[in-house]
Amino acid sequence: MENPDEGREEEKGSTLIEKIQQLGQTNVPQMSKDSKIHCLTIVGQIEGHMQLPPQNKTTKYEHVIPQIVAIEQNPNIEGLLVILNTVGGDVEAGLAIAEMLGSLSKPSVSIVLGGGHSIGVPIAVSCDHSFIAETATMTIHPIRLTGLVIGVPQTFEYLDKMQDRVINFVTKHSNVTEEQFKNLMFAKGNLTRDIGTNVVGQEAVDYGVIDEVGGVGQAMRKLNELIDQTNLDQENEEGMLQ
Repeated sequence: MENPDEGREEEKGSTLIEKIQQLGQTNVPQMSKDSKIHCLTIVGQIEGHMQLPPQNKTTKYEHVIPQIVAIEQNPNIEGLLVILNTVGGDVEAGLAIAEMLGSLSKPSVSIVLGGGHSIGVPIAVSCDHSFIAETATMTIHPIRLTGLVIGVPQTFEYLDKMQDRVINFVTKHSNVTEEQFKNLMFAKGNLTRDIGTNVVGQEAVDYGVIDEVGGVGQAMRKLNELIDQTNLDQENEEGMLQ
């Protein structure tokens, strides 16, 4: 006789393989089933409209955006932890992710581990509270079309407007002033043969880009505090309505 458990295990295995093929990740590393916190990882290069080579480690925005929608809709999820280790990538895709995270009604905390470069900066500041590891780095630089010859004024105007969107978003969601952020963005001499600034750990906090230096433990404690405060506010609001 066939063992029904073996059939179920095979089915689970095939489902797991399908998830790996489709999303490049599985649900295995996620929080336990009874956890009220969801963990979202932004790693490698953020892939937008153009598909990157298969050897590149990428975060595909068409996979992240449905996850954010599901987090907002799922009543069992009360908070979101966003972990970043990204070199940046597609500006529009990265900004879309940042704007969606910034519009979540549930408490969210981000933590930069390793690096949160380029368009990773708006994503890092989009959450309610942000952390950066002591040795993690963030590169702040202007938007450019790498390796392309710009031949029409409209392209300059588009990049200029996109850059304004990034500046406005970062300054709105962090403590850095517009003047300070532009100074970091257009600084000369900090990056070899390029303009921009590379900030490490505490420097990002000192400039007002990130809220605190800390690791996963501090980020989880802060997120639980925000969740408890949100629940308390909701209870008080319900009590007033009654």
